[in-house]
Amino acid sequence: MRVLAFAASLRAGSLNRKLISLAVDIARAEGVEVDLSAFRDFDMPLYDGDMDARAGLPSGAAELEHRLRRTDAVMISAPEYNYSISGVLKNAIDWVSRARPMPWRGKSLYLMSASPSPMGGIRGLWQTRIPLEGCGALVFPDMFALPHADEAFDGAGRLRDPALAERLRRDVVGFVRLAEAVVPICGGAISALAQKKQEEIASALEDESQLQPPA
Repeated sequence: MRVLAFAASLRAGSLNRKLISLAVDIARAEGVEVDLSAFRDFDMPLYDGDMDARAGLPSGAAELEHRLRRTDAVMISAPEYNYSISGVLKNAIDWVSRARPMPWRGKSLYLMSASPSPMGGIRGLWQTRIPLEGCGALVFPDMFALPHADEAFDGAGRLRDPALAERLRRDVVGFVRLAEAVVPICGGAISALAQKKQEEIASALEDESQLQPPA
């Protein structure tokens, strides 16, 4: 199984980069092939419908779409901004959602966050789930929020608290096992009839006019 992993932060000293690195180590120990990406690889302008209509996805969004299509699952460590999703991540989700077929649909996805606050960024994670699930991602039920993250890592980049380290390990292993079970259903080879049905469903989901009566 192939997993795309990134911290949705542009800051060089990002605490979320430290956290995603730990999750990647756990996933690789479970035999998973992981593409650990820097979020700057996906640099893109603010979403502009006119730009989209004129030129399609900008290069950074196209790169994210390309990597999504090459992977079976995604792990994101996302900072909390003002009790909600970070602007750069929401912008990336919005741009990539314009591609067809929908790149997020059917991807198993695990969310985590590291924050200096006592809440660990959990409020932002609940907001982050909404657009991703709306785009068809299968977001893992459990999310990992690391509180007081500015004090949580030792000099080697490991979590100081053994209980938190064990919880992260259990969460990531559980996510990997579930994602592996989902891949044959959402990403495996299927019959021509089943493929046609999937395309019909995807088309309906991507066209609101077929899901609800005209206003």
